[in-house]
Amino acid sequence: MSVDATPTIASLSLKSGNPLTTATDALVLATTSDNKFDIVANGLTKAALTKIKAALTAVGASGGSEEIVRIPAGTLASAKVIVAVGLGSIKDGISEETLRRAAGAATRSLAGFKRVSLALPASYAEATAAILEGAALGAYAFTDHRHSSLNKAKAPVKSITLFADDARTADFRAALERARVVAQAVTFSRNLINYSPLHLPPAQLAEAAKTLLADSEVKVTVLDEKALLKDGYGGIMAVGQGSARPPRLIRMSYSPKNAVAHIALIGKGITFDTGGISIKPPANMHEMKADMSGAAAVVATIKAVADLGLPVQVTAYAACAENMPGGNAQRPGDVISIYGGRTVEVLNTDAEGRLVMADVLVRAAEDKPDLVVDIATLTGHAVVALGHRTAGVLGDEDVQNAVMAAAERAGEPFWPMPMPAELRAPMESLVADIANIGQREGGMLSAGLFLKEFVAEGLSWGHLDIAGPAFNPSAPYGYVPKGGVGFGVRTLLALIEDLGEEYISF
Repeated sequence: MSVDATPTIASLSLKSGNPLTTATDALVLATTSDNKFDIVANGLTKAALTKIKAALTAVGASGGSEEIVRIPAGTLASAKVIVAVGLGSIKDGISEETLRRAAGAATRSLAGFKRVSLALPASYAEATAAILEGAALGAYAFTDHRHSSLNKAKAPVKSITLFADDARTADFRAALERARVVAQAVTFSRNLINYSPLHLPPAQLAEAAKTLLADSEVKVTVLDEKALLKDGYGGIMAVGQGSARPPRLIRMSYSPKNAVAHIALIGKGITFDTGGISIKPPANMHEMKADMSGAAAVVATIKAVADLGLPVQVTAYAACAENMPGGNAQRPGDVISIYGGRTVEVLNTDAEGRLVMADVLVRAAEDKPDLVVDIATLTGHAVVALGHRTAGVLGDEDVQNAVMAAAERAGEPFWPMPMPAELRAPMESLVADIANIGQREGGMLSAGLFLKEFVAEGLSWGHLDIAGPAFNPSAPYGYVPKGGVGFGVRTLLALIEDLGEEYISF
């Protein structure tokens, strides 16, 4: 059984000139709700804007955030339809995330159209990158498991052109390339998450990573169950031993010449999580195919870093296992040895992610990075605390600050969380060095404290709990589809860019 998660995105291009005279299926303009309904667009004459505004007003357009209004173009443009996407209020300016979401909402609504032109306010390079990125991410669909229903699904937009006065400048061309790389990376991550867990056991996830990275400057090594056992990866082996489909550890390394920093990335890759012997309730268990979202994120991120040629050494690990309640599964009360020898009493087999992450946190320190960041759908407590759209960031304060700054630029919502010292005591074990759970209250925070126990002294560290936003179980919005989101890729990439620009150091 094989999967092909190779990302296919809409073609992206920049163009200058008059968007009204360009042959396209749909022309997208931005509207605002401030004071009086208005249009915010590039390259349109005052006379044309007046006519289009009158037509949109006649059908009740308000300019509200992500509002989509479609009208026939008629004699107003060479396009078949004109689409107005709302920015909401822009009294305080137009943020890049507002543009990203508006572009995504527009292209998502235009499934079934092949060619789309955007006349959104791309007045500087970063705005251009945000618009193209959002538009490409909005034009997404996962259809690999469809057969008889495939012809009923509207195909996503195939071609996206953004009109910008400075389209030919180096900054704008670089923005175009970055948007393409980001969209491909996020799309790959989404594809992996959306695959059926039947099709994506640990071995197939490893093969998908190798296929993606085959033509890049990233070197890939995969440890199978025999190598994992031999080298002492007790956490990964314990979690995976209940499944007939054995675990894998994917190690990826990108080592450019004259690198200015070295970051280690660690992703949780539980390809399906039943909870093991401590089995989960059946409601929504099918969503546990997304428990490998952290692994998908680090694979996608290192590919993007290599594609952009960033001057940062990256060593990435994806710790992959399937957590099943088979006859050989670990039991509550088992004591296991993490890589390096530290012992853990397993009180709850559904707290498995921290066990595979602990192995790799210890291993990653041997690479002597300046910084290590792990990303995982680690705790349900994160969803209770922060909902389905916001992730938690724990760890060293300077790392938290750096992640928050990168996330703000990337447009992914994170919130810094504490790790109170008093939550460590409940994880004391009668028979081992530490237990894998503590008290129920503050579970996301105690999970962070558990991971911290396996971080080498003096090594800068951050932990991203993306359990909420990794998988969208509700209606799509902006550039975010229902299902796999690909969350975290853009923040990790922005963080590595900051390291490369030497805006931050550790």
